[in-house]
Amino acid sequence: MSQETRQDAAAGDNEGTREDVREGFEAVYGRTPDGVWAAPGRVNLIGEHTDYNDGFVMPLALPHTVHLAAARRDDGIVRLHSGDVPGAAYQVPLDALTPGRDGGWAAYPSGVAWALREASAPVGGADIHLASTVPTGAGLSSSAALEVATGAALSELYDLDLSRESLARLCQQAENDFVGMPCGIMDQMASACCTAGHVLHLDTRDLAQRQVPFDLAAEGLRMLVVDTRVKHTLADGAYAGRRRACEAGAAALGVPALRDVSHEELDAALARLDERLDDPEVRGCVRHVVTENRRVEETIALLDAGRTREVGPVLSAGHASLRDDFRVSCQELDLVVDTALAAGALGARMTGGGFGGSALVLVEEADTEKVGAAVTSAFASAGHLVPHLFEAVPSAGARRL
Repeated sequence: MSQETRQDAAAGDNEGTREDVREGFEAVYGRTPDGVWAAPGRVNLIGEHTDYNDGFVMPLALPHTVHLAAARRDDGIVRLHSGDVPGAAYQVPLDALTPGRDGGWAAYPSGVAWALREASAPVGGADIHLASTVPTGAGLSSSAALEVATGAALSELYDLDLSRESLARLCQQAENDFVGMPCGIMDQMASACCTAGHVLHLDTRDLAQRQVPFDLAAEGLRMLVVDTRVKHTLADGAYAGRRRACEAGAAALGVPALRDVSHEELDAALARLDERLDDPEVRGCVRHVVTENRRVEETIALLDAGRTREVGPVLSAGHASLRDDFRVSCQELDLVVDTALAAGALGARMTGGGFGGSALVLVEEADTEKVGAAVTSAFASAGHLVPHLFEAVPSAGARRL
C-alpha cells in the first residue's frame, strides 16, 4: 500500500468518524453542531526533551485524531461530553474556570477556554462532544490533540482568526498553567501545524518551521509505532524533575537555555558544570539535550541527501542517550528497541516523555512482519502486556472537516 493510499484510507476513516461525532453531539445536546473539527496525535522522529530547552524537534502527525463537534452558547457555559468516557456532560461556567479546578480529561478543553479568556478573547461558551482514536497514555500526545481540536473549534466559533502558532501557544499555556503539566511546545505545534506526507522540523525558540518530505514507502521503508501499553506512575513528577535539572544546568553555564550550548563546546561545558554544580543528574540532562540537538541536525542532513536508511543509527543513538543520560526509559521500551534491532530493524528509540508509552522502529518493508512478531514474542516471554503495533503515516494537522 502506497503512502497516498494509506492517507486516503485514513481520510475515509475520518469521514465516518465525523458523522459519528456529529450524531453523538445531536444525541447529547438535542441540536445540530455548528461544525466538526479534528486534531491529530503525533510521534516524534527525533528531538526528545529538547523543546522546553529552546531546541529542535522533528514530529509528524498521525492519522489517529480527536474529532470534536461543537456549537456556540451565549450564556457563558461550557458543556463537555466525551463518547469515550461514560457519564453525562461536564458543565462549568467560564467565569468559574481556575487552574487546578478540574481533573481528568475535562481539564484539557476547559484549560483552552480558560487560556482564551486570559488572552481577552470574546469566548461566550460552547457545547462540545468529542471522540478520540489517539491512544491515551501511549506518549502520542492525546492531550495536545484534545487541546488543539478545542482551540480550533472555539477560534472559528468566535471568529478569533488564530494563527496555527498562536493556537499552539494558547494550548501549551492551558496545559502548563491550567492542567499543571510543564510541557514544551512541540506537541501542540505538531498537532496544529503538521502536513500530510511530511515531518515537521521545528525550532522551538522562535517557532520557525520547515515541512520536510517524508515518504518512507517510496523508499521501501516503514516506521512502526510500538505502544507498550504501560505508563509508570512516576512519569509526571519525573518529567518536571528533568526540566528543573535542565534549567539548573543552563543557569550554571550562564546561558538562557541548553539550546545555546553547541555540540562543539560540550566537553568544555561539562567540565565547567562539574566545577560549579557537581550534580550527575544535571550533567546527564545537559549532555542529552546538546547531543540530541545534534542528532536532529544529522537527521535533517540525511533526509535532505536522500539517505533515509542512515537515519536508523541516529534513532538508536537517541534512545541510548534517553536511557543512559536523561534516564527516562524503562524495561518495556528498552525491550522494544533491543529486540527490534536484533531482528534486523534499521533503528529504534523511545518517543515521548518516557517511563512507558511508545517506541519508534525504522524497518525495511520486507522486515516489517518479522520485526513486529519478534517484539510481540519478546513481550509475551517477559510477561508484559501485549503491545499495540501500527504504522506511522505522516498525516495532516488540525482542520475543520
